[in-house]
Amino acid sequence: METKKTSINGIFEDMLMRATIFENREVLRSTYTPDYLPHRNDQVKGLATILVSALRGETPSNILIYGKTGTGKTAVAKHVGNELVRTSETHDIPCVVVYINCEVVDTQYRLLASIARHFEKDIPMTGWPTDQVYSELKSALDVDKRIAIIILDEVDKLVCKGDDVLYNLTRINSDLKKSKVSLIGITNDLKFTEFLDPRVKSSLGEEEIIFPPYDANQIRDILNQRAQMAFKPQVLEETVIPLCAAYAAQEHGDARRALDLLRVSGEIAERIKSSKVLEAHVKQAQEKIEIDRIVEVVRTLPSQSKLVLLSVVLLGYNGDSNLTTGEAYNIYKQMCRLIGIEILTQRRVTDLISELDMMGILNATVVSKGRYGRTKEISLSVPSESTKRVLFEDYRLKPLEDFKPPNQTKLYA
Repeated sequence: METKKTSINGIFEDMLMRATIFENREVLRSTYTPDYLPHRNDQVKGLATILVSALRGETPSNILIYGKTGTGKTAVAKHVGNELVRTSETHDIPCVVVYINCEVVDTQYRLLASIARHFEKDIPMTGWPTDQVYSELKSALDVDKRIAIIILDEVDKLVCKGDDVLYNLTRINSDLKKSKVSLIGITNDLKFTEFLDPRVKSSLGEEEIIFPPYDANQIRDILNQRAQMAFKPQVLEETVIPLCAAYAAQEHGDARRALDLLRVSGEIAERIKSSKVLEAHVKQAQEKIEIDRIVEVVRTLPSQSKLVLLSVVLLGYNGDSNLTTGEAYNIYKQMCRLIGIEILTQRRVTDLISELDMMGILNATVVSKGRYGRTKEISLSVPSESTKRVLFEDYRLKPLEDFKPPNQTKLYA
């Protein structure tokens, strides 16, 4: 029987005709830098106090900015950087601010090439010796007398591959005759400097600025400020912003999470043609964002961690409510043999379970089993269906789709 075909002609026109509840949804994205940052005056002034020396033609100290995700580190650095450039132009003082996200530009070569491109050097993304790229960067910087402020966001991502590039950048001023460079490193890893060469650590962290997490009231202020720009008047139910703030405060004061939650709540309301954003839409948005976050975390796990997680998912399907490390390890070994992957020791698998517990994917509790000793009882902290679906996206795990774990005899390990 032939199904009725629906024409998509004019589908977007129909959608454009619908009234929107948004005035400007872009202000709810983490990439937007507002003119005023609530509850970050101390950090703004602290950073400006250090960078003001650039306006006097002096080289500012290098700075390390610490704080958890969503505490305003990037927004403050960009905000102060923009104001520094604006003031330098007013006073005709040559000053340049370059922003690099080290999660995207994550190798020494790509970082040096990206900075050089800001100074109009045409360097290919691959192919040159790193020394040549570094030399080109120095010559590009030294064309004019100026102060260059280089912001390295998520700087800890560079250190995973060695700190050579940070060593070179912290020493670059000794090779420059006209220009001077100042570095601002931004990280949410408070321990990342422990892995640095002591010389890099002392050079990069000449000054340090700490960003504490926001509390629920502070997040509410941030949301109120953005909501006035983002939404048309009177479209938010009065409980929406307090609820978004409360959810985000549970996530260690993450304002970025709160903004995402408010934006997605609005998008859900708009999709179902609601004229108002309601508390129910926030709850749906929270569930959607949580599933999206889990999906992304699970998708990026190493293969061994995926196999450990899959063993727990499959045992859960098998009806066991309190799984032990021994049971999970038995299934893990069977799956490794089936797809030809190296079998890790039980101690290492227990460590992987602990890591998944820290990520909030599993819940692992140490319990005593009397003469059998101690074990971890494991349960899944995430939706099993969506987790299973994401795990089987991995081509290496695909052959396990039809695998059924046998009934387990309780093993205490």
